[in-house]
Amino acid sequence: MKKLAIAIDGPAGAGKSSVSKLLAKALGYTYLDTGAMYRAVTYEAMKKGLTDKGEIAHMAEGLNMEVAPGEGSMHVLIDGEDITACLRTPEVSARVSEIAAIGGVRTAMVTLQRKIACKGGIILDGRDIGTVVLPDADLKIFLTASVKKRAERRFEEFRSKYPDIMLDEVEKEIETRDWKDSHREVSPLRPAEDAVLVDNSDITLEETAQLLMGMAEKKENGNGK
Repeated sequence: MKKLAIAIDGPAGAGKSSVSKLLAKALGYTYLDTGAMYRAVTYEAMKKGLTDKGEIAHMAEGLNMEVAPGEGSMHVLIDGEDITACLRTPEVSARVSEIAAIGGVRTAMVTLQRKIACKGGIILDGRDIGTVVLPDADLKIFLTASVKKRAERRFEEFRSKYPDIMLDEVEKEIETRDWKDSHREVSPLRPAEDAVLVDNSDITLEETAQLLMGMAEKKENGNGK
C-alpha cells in the first residue's frame, strides 16, 4: 500500500489543522503544520524587534528550527526551546501573513518542508502546499467554508483564552487575512488545478476528515484518479 504525501490548502479558519490531525491519526501518518512554522518565524521576528524584510529573511534562513510530534499537535522548537505555546496569540496572527509573504522566508520554510515530506506518509496543510511546496503531492485538497462559519470556529477557539474578544473582530480579521493571502505576490492562496475543492460550511470537522479519509484510501489502493 502506497504511503501518500497529502496537501491540504485553504483560507484561515477552514479547519485545516484540525482535519489534518484527525486524518493523520486515522491513516497513521505524520502531520506537519506548516502554518506553525511561519508563525514561529513571525514570533522570532517580533521577539527580536525585526521589521526590515531583508533582516527577517536572513533570520529565517539561519533559524535552527525543529518540528516534533506532540500531544494533540506538532511542537516547534527554536534552538532547542519549545515555543509552541507562543504561536497562536492574536499578535502573531495579526502579522503572520505579512511575514509569510516575504520571499526569503518562504524559500527557507519550503526547503525545510520538502526535506521533511520527501519520504511520504505525511500530511501538510497551509496556503500553498499543492501549488508550490508539494506540486507532485499524491492528493491535493482545497478546504474552505464561508467567512461567517470560519469566524465562528476561530471565535470558539480564542474566547476561552481571550474572553474580551468579539465575534465581529474575528470575522474582520478573517476577511483581512483572506485578502492578504490571496493578493500576495509570492505564492498567493489559490487552489491547485488538480485539487479537490471541499466546502465544509455545513459539515463538522470530524465529518470532513471522514470524507478525506475515503479519498486517501482510494489513492493508497491505487483507485483514485
